[in-house]
Amino acid sequence: MVPPAAGADHDPAETVRADVSTGPPGRKEHRIRISEPLLGVEEETAVLAVLRSGRLTSGPRVEEFEQAFAAAHGFAHAVAVSSGTTALVTALRAHGIGPGDEVITTPLTFGATLNALLEVGAATRFADIDDDFLLDPAAVAAAITPRTRAIMPVHLYGLPADMPEITRLAERHGLTVIADAAQAHGALVAGQSVAAASTATFSMYGSKNITCGEGGVVTTPDARIADRLRLIRNHGMRNRYEHLMAGSNYRLTEMQAAIGSVQLGRLPEINRRRAAHAARLTTGLEGVPGLITPRQPADRLHVWHQYTVRLTDDARAGRDEVIEALDQAGVEARVFYPRLAFDHDCYRDHPRIARGDTPRAELISRQVLSLPVHPRLTDTDLDRVIDAVRRTLVSPGPEPHPKP
Repeated sequence: MVPPAAGADHDPAETVRADVSTGPPGRKEHRIRISEPLLGVEEETAVLAVLRSGRLTSGPRVEEFEQAFAAAHGFAHAVAVSSGTTALVTALRAHGIGPGDEVITTPLTFGATLNALLEVGAATRFADIDDDFLLDPAAVAAAITPRTRAIMPVHLYGLPADMPEITRLAERHGLTVIADAAQAHGALVAGQSVAAASTATFSMYGSKNITCGEGGVVTTPDARIADRLRLIRNHGMRNRYEHLMAGSNYRLTEMQAAIGSVQLGRLPEINRRRAAHAARLTTGLEGVPGLITPRQPADRLHVWHQYTVRLTDDARAGRDEVIEALDQAGVEARVFYPRLAFDHDCYRDHPRIARGDTPRAELISRQVLSLPVHPRLTDTDLDRVIDAVRRTLVSPGPEPHPKP
């Protein structure tokens, strides 16, 4: 049976190990999942400390987490919120983006990007992507209209978009940049943290490079925007019962913040492991006909939230066949994302969604396939992934793969 080819940002099953038969009778090997968080005793201890303190929300752990997150990403301000989606909504509201405004973004993204824009009342215009899966600055330039207020690049799969060019474009047209960095913890562009000169939003969902189950963070260099972010997440209050603006309850709990602080300490090692695993996969999959492996541009640091290949028309098997074959071998592969953001019944005729001309995104969405790259993989696991892909796509029969 082919696993559901859906965006798995909200699939609780993706972090569970199970045993499956993948070899001779009587032999069992664990199933290799697409995502498994790296958690340990430190996270357990941190949660217990919060429970024993009796203070479960809006306390010192949240403040500590925010300070640590800002420091780790080179930002002046970090504001913790309840999810990656509310991080997007809060950032848009803090910048005053709403009805009558238009935001340009990518169609190859999880639905949260589009949902956040619709929630604040903004219109969405989609621009095409480049072969790196990310917004093409030239396509963004062509999509700008007199109503455009902001550009929302998405740092997909852990690879940052071309922020220098997007920032220059935004400055020329007087536009705001809000980066969806949900999958890009620790990623760099030209040696700087993603969107260092703009507002950025991160997710702490269970499948991300670091997690606290659910949660999000908005980072910004602007103290005025940071103040608005804190007001919006807390019912518009700076002090209890002092409402300065209309707000919402987007607060992060003390337990989530305690887990997040421990995870931040693990981030360098997690990203190092992911990069090493990505390098091993790329070496092992070189030369497979019809398979394009991902690359890291020289000026950007990829943090490998997903290892995403492309299956072209020259491939020996189609995408569903590859997923089925890997499933039989005990390897989980997923499609992030099988449809473009606007290509769902609920969005197709929406009056605030302009599809635009996005032929590269349409092609690439039919080709992408993500393979396991998470930090809990062993060399043996990675060899199993490589062998399963090569057995499916290399003809005739299995072929020894090169060792890194």
